[in-house]
Amino acid sequence: MNEPRIPRDPARRDFLRGAAAAVLGGATLAMPVGAGLFVFLDPLRAPRGAGTWSRVTRLSALPADGMPRRFTLRAERVNAWTRYSATPLGAVYLRRTGEQSVQALHATCPHAGCLVDYAPARGGFLCPCHNSTFAVDGAVNDPASPSPRGLDALEVEIRHGEEVWVRFQNFRVGVREKVPA
Repeated sequence: MNEPRIPRDPARRDFLRGAAAAVLGGATLAMPVGAGLFVFLDPLRAPRGAGTWSRVTRLSALPADGMPRRFTLRAERVNAWTRYSATPLGAVYLRRTGEQSVQALHATCPHAGCLVDYAPARGGFLCPCHNSTFAVDGAVNDPASPSPRGLDALEVEIRHGEEVWVRFQNFRVGVREKVPA
């Protein structure tokens, strides 16, 4: 009769083989997991609230009489490994306030985010969504306006004596405070 086989204790070699397999498997998985986490967390690394400086136009392109002109801002954007050139960021109204000074106003209404139009006959801006009206400097014209604040002013720099640069950023709509989005 055959005697029953008694299982032998795991040998030292079996333990080392299992440990080496675990280390190599972990090292093999580390690269794709790390790359996946990098892509997944990429939006969290983007700067918040700082805005993007964009060259908009030349000072000579703005009328000296203070009439606002609308400009669409474009910039290069990078998302993970993809580069998008000339992506529209948004729109601004620029107007000269002096020989070497310019005011920039965000072209969206702070009430609901609709694009405002400049209405020369009214001498200011009009939001077509809820009829909010704004003065040429961006202040709310009508106290009964549904807009909680005036048009959002943006930082402007005149570089090299002629280039108009704007720090563009979006703000939360529907709130009284000017809060970066």
